[in-house]
Amino acid sequence: MNHESISQISFDEVYVVPSHQTARSLFTQLPHGRGYAETLIECIATGYLVAVVESICIKEMQRHVDHEREVVVGRSIHLEHRGPIPPGAEIRLSGWVERLGPRSVTFNVRAHDSHELVCEGHVTFVAADRSALESKIAHKVNVSAR
Repeated sequence: MNHESISQISFDEVYVVPSHQTARSLFTQLPHGRGYAETLIECIATGYLVAVVESICIKEMQRHVDHEREVVVGRSIHLEHRGPIPPGAEIRLSGWVERLGPRSVTFNVRAHDSHELVCEGHVTFVAADRSALESKIAHKVNVSAR
């Protein structure tokens, strides 16, 4: 992980919410959500909003890691979903590196629609050792297969 270049990361992107990323749509697909999915409103699901924020941060980090030795993984997510975002709405997502550790990066992130601040928080990622992580996953898969 190139600390010097990562410390300079900032982004400002626009994302248009697709109709399939609503809370109603997501919870219809989940066994425990099917019973009440139709009672939910047609706005982006918090889980999808988290994934959008995470994907932008990871995209930015990908430019600064050794892909053969490292893989970017999420460590912690602290986001406040502050306002509804309907399908078709544009959200402007901005972020910057707030804290840099030996193998970790914490982003401060915010999202606005045309009316208000709809999301803010912090997301921390780790540039993990690829072979160690793959080995750990393989071990879990082997143990589960027995």
